[in-house]
Amino acid sequence: MSLAEVAAEHGLHRVGARPRFGHYLREAWTRRDFVIAMAQYRLRADLEGNRLGVLWLVLQPALNAAIYGAIFGLLQGNARGADFPAHVVIGVFLWQFFAKCLTNGAKSITGNQALVQSLAFPRITLPISEVIEQFLSLMPSMLLLVVILPFFGHWPTWSWLLMIPLLVLYSLFNTGIALIAARLTVHVRDLTQLLPFISRILFYTSGVLFNVDNIFKAHPLVVRLYDFHPLYQVLQMARSSLMGGHDYNPFYWLYFSVWAVVVLVFGLLFFWVAEERYGRD
Repeated sequence: MSLAEVAAEHGLHRVGARPRFGHYLREAWTRRDFVIAMAQYRLRADLEGNRLGVLWLVLQPALNAAIYGAIFGLLQGNARGADFPAHVVIGVFLWQFFAKCLTNGAKSITGNQALVQSLAFPRITLPISEVIEQFLSLMPSMLLLVVILPFFGHWPTWSWLLMIPLLVLYSLFNTGIALIAARLTVHVRDLTQLLPFISRILFYTSGVLFNVDNIFKAHPLVVRLYDFHPLYQVLQMARSSLMGGHDYNPFYWLYFSVWAVVVLVFGLLFFWVAEERYGRD
């Protein structure tokens, strides 16, 4: 009788073996309190090292928006369009959520090697915890938007409530991105060196700092392609909800919902398949 047959006869399972997908997700769900507590602890630890503490959660994106807005506003001239300050503030605040989920999610396994190698738990909880941490960091920025948008002439309306389902979809999308990046970084450690460049390229090409219709008005095909750009869709939906844009395409909700579900499901499966390799590669 082989060792595998003996183990099966006595109900023994290989340590670190990958469970079935459904069981894996249920096991991760039972650790939701641990995931949330980890996210809260890391956020608190990051803030306690700064004199201004939680104020940096609003100061950092506000300063980024001010600096980028001033520079790119001057460079674009008349092409920047109306409501440029509000356009940039919304873009920068929401972009930061994606960028940090990408970069921090990529390091969620490789940056916790001691934990991964010493304890048995679903590794998926680590990148998900990173996304939750960044979502908590985003909330003060969203509150700041409520305060400063009236100064740009955009007062609260019922359409602002659309930000709730939008942030839910955006969080699902970013979770999938974090899971994909986390596994890729395990296999290709040098990816962590490339991610800042990838993030910067996406930042400058996703419509965060410019109006796509104005910049590419001579290239309608490019404008049309942006309709299928998931990050651009998020920014446009947010701007339409908060600023009442007239050129908003309501099909963005359908497009981005499909993007969010597909990226999340693919990320879950992609990460789960390599579960046995985390902590060993």
